[in-house]
Amino acid sequence: MADEQRIGPGKRVTLHFSVLLLDGAVVDSTRERAPATFTVGDGNLLPGFEQSIFGLKAGDKRSILLEAANAFGPHNPENIQVMRRGLFSRDMTLEPGVVVSFSDKSKAELPGIIVAVGDDQVTVDFNHPLAGKDLTFQVEIINVVDAASQTVQLQR
Repeated sequence: MADEQRIGPGKRVTLHFSVLLLDGAVVDSTRERAPATFTVGDGNLLPGFEQSIFGLKAGDKRSILLEAANAFGPHNPENIQVMRRGLFSRDMTLEPGVVVSFSDKSKAELPGIIVAVGDDQVTVDFNHPLAGKDLTFQVEIINVVDAASQTVQLQR
């Protein structure tokens, strides 16, 4: 059998993962669905998480603690915006916890979470919901192949 492939640049990886808050609450997981597949460096995974699994091979399982700075970044107070209530449609439910979506100049969708509602103003937090949080990633590596040769391996 050839040397086992290890995760690194130029590799395509299939894995199961769970993302947990430090209190153990599960934020996301592939355990109840198909595993995730990505190519190292394609931007689908957080760089801090991606680098933390370099060197792992199929069959490896790890629990990895990522501090907020290496996960979704720190909570940025500048991402909290106070907006005129008139910018929201009258029939829209405006209460803390409701997710609202805006389009930026490039038409990209920008979600925010309402944190406060006043008579004339609505405060919206545009930070990623996991910004400022340390996270635990539990991973199980299923397969590691050369990204360029994956189609050849599937045709065998």
